[in-house]
Amino acid sequence: MKVVFLSNYFNHHQRFISEELNRICDEYTFVATSEMREERKKLGYGEESLPGYVLKYGEDIMETVDDITENCDVAILGSAPLKIVKNRVKENRLVFRYSERQFKQGDNLVKYIPRFIKWHTHYPYNKKVYLLCASAYAAYDYGRYGVFKNKGYKWGYFPETKIYDVEELMQKKDRNHILWCGRFLDWKHPDDVIKAVKRLYDDGYSFAIDFIGNGVMEDTLKAMVKEASLEKCVSFLGSMKPYEVRIHMERAGIYLFTSDKREGWGAVLNESMNSGCAVIASHAIGSVPYLVEDNENGLIYRSGDVDMLYEKIKYLLDNPHKQERLGREAYKTITEEWNADIAAQRLVKLSEKILSGEKYPDLYDRGPCSRADMIKDDWFGG
Repeated sequence: MKVVFLSNYFNHHQRFISEELNRICDEYTFVATSEMREERKKLGYGEESLPGYVLKYGEDIMETVDDITENCDVAILGSAPLKIVKNRVKENRLVFRYSERQFKQGDNLVKYIPRFIKWHTHYPYNKKVYLLCASAYAAYDYGRYGVFKNKGYKWGYFPETKIYDVEELMQKKDRNHILWCGRFLDWKHPDDVIKAVKRLYDDGYSFAIDFIGNGVMEDTLKAMVKEASLEKCVSFLGSMKPYEVRIHMERAGIYLFTSDKREGWGAVLNESMNSGCAVIASHAIGSVPYLVEDNENGLIYRSGDVDMLYEKIKYLLDNPHKQERLGREAYKTITEEWNADIAAQRLVKLSEKILSGEKYPDLYDRGPCSRADMIKDDWFGG
């Protein structure tokens, strides 16, 4: 099977799924259709060396894209113009649209009719065009417009999956150590963490919380910490490379993920769960409904509800054995189901079924390439 993956640029989020597809397919090509922004490079998204299957952005490469896409069995279209594969759609050749949710800031009803026409033109129901949902909310966003009906499959981002000696990993954990990582932006709500831990501090709890990252809210957050007299238990560690972040995750007992619906997927969830952290995550994050089962392999709170966030952190600090159990189950979720190796193998099997004439394959009960449910923003009641 020949597979082509087209997206804006190649980074550590695509590397591991690409390596497995390259290993199991007859031929695999990743086409980077854009130049990576400097902001992303500073955050460690740039690859120092590119594998041989990657065609890097450039005019000379784009001139050959038509030939590359015409001569493959499967085309996966990520953050790249749909026009690149329009001929495949017309010819009814297999295309997977790899997409996060569409309405991170709400839907504009004024645009409903033109968007409806555009999407039905680009994603015709009678063609082999399917949806790989890189957000649990993607199927619903597209489904509101009547596209990808029964043709959406659970997917996501698949960063590196590390295999640990679980007992050693758990022994390294500091159950009073809390970690938050990301850009300091309003929609990631790092300020909610400070509000919650202020209450814990006032309650007499002993803990240490590290913030990894930087951004426009940094001065505001530091001022909040100073005003709340939290300097002894809250640290700002700056931005780090992905491998450095993982070292901190391996030590932390609790990981907080506080973004709202504007977080398309959130690969730090995969990484923190793989690192055996007990995760407390906002229900609005795209990856959460797929990866986290509340009270089984993590805890979920209602997005923006600081009171609930406080109660969840308090619960884990009071119950270190529960914290450990959630961390162990989180690790199993990533190593046994939500990882690049399993996702790639399932995608190939799903593609084979579609290419053999099966219109709506239903191969898996859960995990990557299982059928995507229509999940609404308000699904979590708490």
